Amino acid sequence: MRFGMPWPGRDVGREAEQAGVEAFCAGEFADHDAYLTVADIVANTERALAGPAIAYAFARTPYAHATALRQLHAQAPGRLFLGLGSAAFRINRDWLGVPADRPVARIADTVGAVRAWLHAENGERVRYTGEFHHLDADVRAPVLGRLDIPVLLAAFNARMAATAGRVADGVVGHGLFTGSWWNDVVRPAVARGAGDGDGEGDPAGTRPLEHGWIITAVDDHAPERAIADARRMIAFYLTIRTYDPFVAHHGWEEPVARLRDAFRAGDTDAMVRAVTDDMLTGIAVCGTTADAKDALARRAGSLPRDLGYFAAPSFMVSRGRRAAYARAALALIGALPDPA
Repeated sequence: MRFGMPWPGRDVGREAEQAGVEAFCAGEFADHDAYLTVADIVANTERALAGPAIAYAFARTPYAHATALRQLHAQAPGRLFLGLGSAAFRINRDWLGVPADRPVARIADTVGAVRAWLHAENGERVRYTGEFHHLDADVRAPVLGRLDIPVLLAAFNARMAATAGRVADGVVGHGLFTGSWWNDVVRPAVARGAGDGDGEGDPAGTRPLEHGWIITAVDDHAPERAIADARRMIAFYLTIRTYDPFVAHHGWEEPVARLRDAFRAGDTDAMVRAVTDDMLTGIAVCGTTADAKDALARRAGSLPRDLGYFAAPSFMVSRGRRAAYARAALALIGALPDPA
């Protein structure tokens, strides 16, 4: 696994690239745009891979996704990837004002339409016909040419993971993922979608790519606060019922019910207390540098195989503390042995 992180800003980002970080990703929310962040990444780095992980798939047309990547490619050829996520039902319906039904079918069709624009050659019509998208564009300007930019899907549950294996180049794993969820649910589903049996033993480049977020909070001076921030991030994620199959898979229904009650009551301290030690050690990398290295060693076989984004907790964590966590995570470079 190579070491990456969500973009920590240009100052920490330059330091991180010099320290050996090989990729930066951009998330998306109401206060930050994925492609604007990727533009900042490519303008302030020299070698690292860069891309959304993820961009909301339905917030833009396939044309808009592809044209953003074409413009970024001019600055960073060979360095880009695209991670698309379907987003939550309420985000699509209430924030974006777009159809929220059938997200798996919609995102599969979106991948096809984005690729039609990315693979378009000069002098040829851009054609694509799917259930939700129809393209027949005659672009009479020499601005195209095939771009083979990897497209990955954010896939939490098995159906989306199988779709990632079938229509995309790989998967972006969530920060909640445990070894059991990767090995028992996501990897088998991706492999089924790709038609690769169980997917074990395939070398990188012939199997679907695996990127993934890893909740990471390292602070040698205040490890208790880092651990609490990691617990709070886990709790915040688990308020979302989309993750109920994950909760049931691990038998965590009781503590998750408690943290959801605490969330409804606005009691963030009770949310932290509801996250069990088993949940924390299965999901996060946190505490002191030594604790974090031990956690990585323990989880070496159950992390994303290609790129792991060591992501600072963001729920009720200041920008300054997130930057400090990003800097502290640089001490983890080299903590995992190189894959055979």
